[in-house]
Parts: sequence; C-alpha cells; structure tokens
Amino acid sequence: MNIGLKDLPNLISIARILLSLPVAYLLLEQRFTEALLLFFVAGVSDGVDGYLAKRFGWRSRLGSILDPLADKILLITSFLCLALVDVIPMWLMMMVFARDLVIVVGAAAFHFFIGQYEMAPTWISKINTTLQIVLVLALVLSHGLYPLPADLLTWLVYGVSVTTVLSGLDYVWIWGRKAYHLKAGRH
Repeated sequence: MNIGLKDLPNLISIARILLSLPVAYLLLEQRFTEALLLFFVAGVSDGVDGYLAKRFGWRSRLGSILDPLADKILLITSFLCLALVDVIPMWLMMMVFARDLVIVVGAAAFHFFIGQYEMAPTWISKINTTLQIVLVLALVLSHGLYPLPADLLTWLVYGVSVTTVLSGLDYVWIWGRKAYHLKAGRH
C-alpha cells in the first residue's frame, strides 16, 4: 500500500474517528473541559482535511465517506456518553440514533435494490447536524468551563428533537420518491 500526501485528508478523518475514543472516555468520566479541548481539535482537523482536499484536489470516494462518517461517529458517541451520564435526555439520544439508523438502512436498501446513489445532505439535515453540534458543545461547555442558561439548553434540546424528526422524514420522503420513480421507470 502506497500512502502519499494525497491521502492526508483521509488520514486526518481516520484520526478524527479514533479521537472519538478519548472523547467518550472523558465524557463518561465527566471531564468536560478536557473533552471540550478534544472537540476543538476535532473541529480544526475537520477544517484542515476539507481545506487540503479542496485546495490540492485530494478528493476521493473514500474521503467523501470518511469525512462525514468521522463527524457522525463523534456526534453519536458524544450523544451516547452524555446520555449515559444524564446530561442529555436518553429519549433524545435514542431519537438521534434512530434517525441515523433509518438513514443508513435506507441507504443500504437503496444501494442493493435500486442502484448507486450520491447522498447529499438536505437543508433540514444540515440544520439538524448544526444544532446537534451546538447542543453537544453547549452542554460540555456548560458542565465544564462556563455554565449556560438552562433555558438555552432546553431550547437546544427541543430544536434538536424537532429537526431530527423533520430531517428523518425528509430523507425517507426524498429517497422513497427517488426509489419509486427509478423502479417505475424500469418497468
């Protein structure tokens, strides 16, 4: 296997996936300030791998999978750990996990029964992901360095729950319609 500079964005994404392990440990140990520092490192690495891929044309199919996968693993891990230490309601973690499971199962079903696809996030999905990140960071910040107003955290929880449901339904609707039209066009 020959690894070169063009593989650097993918290696950074893999490092971000591996970073989810110490983040999980720190969250479970309720060492929120240190976890916040690792979130900062993850955020910078996400920006760096994206910059390198675009600036030098080091984009790849693997990178298009690894980058969002790294973000998703870090988010799901954070939600799970924060739920286990009673910082995020367990129902919210289950809702976020169920949405992601529906998307993954739907994508796999589409791939195997319909054909290849290019998954592009919808606007509501982008809002949902942004709110998930903001919620995790706000909760970790609030339990670590600087307590935030409880009302703000409550509104973020509700914002994540509403956008989670809406983006899940949006994906089912969009990809269900695509599958229907592609199947109908084949007959």
